[in-house]
Amino acid sequence: MATPELTPSKKARYYVSNLLIRGVLGLALLLPYKARVPMMGWVVSRLIAPLAGWRKRIRTNLAHAMPDIDAAEVARICRAVPDNAGRTLIEIYSNNDFKKHAIAAPISGPGLTALENARQQGRPVILVTGHFGNYDAVRASLIARGHNMGALFRPMRNPYFNKHYVRAISQIGEPMFEQGKRGMIQIVKHLRAGGVLGILTDLNFGAGEQLDFFGKPAMTSLITADLALKYNAALIPVYAARQPNGLDFEIIVQNEIPHSDPQTMTQAVNNGLESLVRSYPEQWFWIHRRWKPQRK
Repeated sequence: MATPELTPSKKARYYVSNLLIRGVLGLALLLPYKARVPMMGWVVSRLIAPLAGWRKRIRTNLAHAMPDIDAAEVARICRAVPDNAGRTLIEIYSNNDFKKHAIAAPISGPGLTALENARQQGRPVILVTGHFGNYDAVRASLIARGHNMGALFRPMRNPYFNKHYVRAISQIGEPMFEQGKRGMIQIVKHLRAGGVLGILTDLNFGAGEQLDFFGKPAMTSLITADLALKYNAALIPVYAARQPNGLDFEIIVQNEIPHSDPQTMTQAVNNGLESLVRSYPEQWFWIHRRWKPQRK
């Protein structure tokens, strides 16, 4: 994907913000892993989130999707969501320290048998996931278990940050496929060879279909279902739930989605994620503008 032209002022803003981010990450990485992860969670939750307007956005999304929860629970989620985001960011940059925790995570769920059967049959698998817990823990865990797993990623808008971010996520495991024409060609080759592909699809996608999420219309990409049908791949939702100690994970493999049509299959994915978020609302990234069209 070609990098769009940036104005000098935007280049300057991106350059300065990247310096600040790199500085915070560098300081955090000087600490032992068990100290740096909660420290980064605290920094993002207590310092960055209020300045960036994240708490207001989280409250707005919660009022839209879960209007019945009480004020104390809203306040808790507003603190916990940025904390999880901060932990996720520094974990991605922690390489082997993070991978040790991801690899040690227990893996369970009704879709695990389907995943293993697909590997034995040489059948491709599309693991659909979302911005929940730490999504990269799934990738690290399954690669360590011998799955030929690649992942689709969307480049960050800030090119200075994107450069070292892509390097960090690539250290967790490869191959990585950049969103765009070239990346799609690589994905098709990977699936035809019986590989496993991880895709996050819980963001607003203006060119997608209007499906239900928390009882509200949400523009949703159908790419995972489209690819599964075209290449006869198993479509399996999988998530990494952060454990109460804030450092460990549980890999949850939901039921394989039966092949039917893209809308029905993707709605089933939405339903599975919604059920998980209702159980662990503090672990989903309510920071994102998931219901952008309706809120406009």
